[in-house]
Amino acid sequence: MSQLQAELQKQLQTTGDFLALTRANEWSLAASFSFNVLHQLSNSQTKVTVLDTGLITFEPLASHSTTKDIVLSSAVHGNETAPIEICAELIQKLILGELICVERVLFIFGNPAAINISERFIEENMNRLFSGGHSADQGKGKGLINKERHRALLLENTVRDFFNKGQSIATENGIATERERCHYDLHTAIRGSKNDKFAVYPFRHGKAWKKSQLQFMYACGVSTILLSHSPTTTFSYFSSNEFNADAFTVELGKVKPFGENNMAKFVQVKETLTRLISGQDLQLTAYDENDFSIYEIYQTINRQGESFTLSFADDVENFTDFPKGTVLAIDGDLEIKTQKEGEAIIFPNANVAIGQRALLTVIPTKI
Repeated sequence: MSQLQAELQKQLQTTGDFLALTRANEWSLAASFSFNVLHQLSNSQTKVTVLDTGLITFEPLASHSTTKDIVLSSAVHGNETAPIEICAELIQKLILGELICVERVLFIFGNPAAINISERFIEENMNRLFSGGHSADQGKGKGLINKERHRALLLENTVRDFFNKGQSIATENGIATERERCHYDLHTAIRGSKNDKFAVYPFRHGKAWKKSQLQFMYACGVSTILLSHSPTTTFSYFSSNEFNADAFTVELGKVKPFGENNMAKFVQVKETLTRLISGQDLQLTAYDENDFSIYEIYQTINRQGESFTLSFADDVENFTDFPKGTVLAIDGDLEIKTQKEGEAIIFPNANVAIGQRALLTVIPTKI
């Protein structure tokens, strides 16, 4: 181990502050390193591996006894601080031995450079760069290269390696065991929402929506679910589509600066993730459709020109519905209107790049 690795390891084992280490090394670390954590109460050990900046895994040394491969990502958008704070606390407790790790876990701080400037991204929206989006033209000119595209590719490869290692554990000694894969990509929304917390369930290509996963979301305090009906370039879709992971993009309230989040609002999600990592009973309630507000995407509105504008105020909340025929956006000479009574808006953002999604509309549905 080099002197630098030794210093970084000592710092991390002393403070448990992986977020500080990540922010001090925006794009990369000189080298990866590993160490073991002893849990005094259980006399068990966990192997901690810092793969790169913002990428850290926790694996029980008796990894053959694990049943789940868990990915928890945040900071794919750098100014979405509440999920960053939640994950930073969980990581710290794991490093300091205050939380027992029973399952394999990969934590990801997606865009450290964007965290440092309190912006959504540096050059390009990273949550449009997965499933090959990092290598696609996306209307921006052939051969576009930036650090966020390289970072998105690194995140893809890290998730791939993590899940593949879990699969190799499952087939050790020639005995295949079924493992659960999950990826919860934690965000906050640009604007407020009538439903403060909600989750996007990625397109499943004909596979059934899992009620057990909706029960997990409900335990996290998330009862509004948005069903996606087409492939996307989001991080959660990548894991769902390529690795059959149970995956969601989870929106935990509105964007706020560090220190301004009311963390009492996130007690349920933090406690449920803690239970998931430590192998405790998740305390899921029986599925009841009356517990949920479920929507499906009805219109996807992409910005096509320079003069694109939204026709409602910046403080209009997500899930606000409009009468049929209401003009939602004007794109050059084109008026984009609601087509159904009660059609509601989600993720409006007029400032996206040309060709990217500026708005979704949703309608209520059931599963």
